[in-house]
Amino acid sequence: MTDPSSDLPGRRRGPRWILVVVAVGVLAAAVVVVGDVNVFAAIGAVLVGLLIMRVGWFLLAQLATPPPPPPDPGTLRRVRLTYRCPSCSAEVRMTSAASEDPEPPRHCMEEMELIASED
Repeated sequence: MTDPSSDLPGRRRGPRWILVVVAVGVLAAAVVVVGDVNVFAAIGAVLVGLLIMRVGWFLLAQLATPPPPPPDPGTLRRVRLTYRCPSCSAEVRMTSAASEDPEPPRHCMEEMELIASED
């Protein structure tokens, strides 16, 4: 069985780590030749730069991803439940849920207690 994402245009096949190792070596050699820098410091600086760039690309990709579509109408049910936190006494009213008997929400790292329902 083949991976359907491997047929996408512009998708590279093969190990990327070879490309990364070659790029780190070339950049480190350029830094050593151009400036009077220790080889290990140059390799470390290039690796840290690549890590920062990878994290930046990941964050930009997360920002560019659209939110999931809203649920179909009718999948949420109207409920009228009131919960109270046993630790701090905060109250929450739930007006719609996916099921008639939803799990209680959590607050202060504990499950909230049901104090009133529609019934």
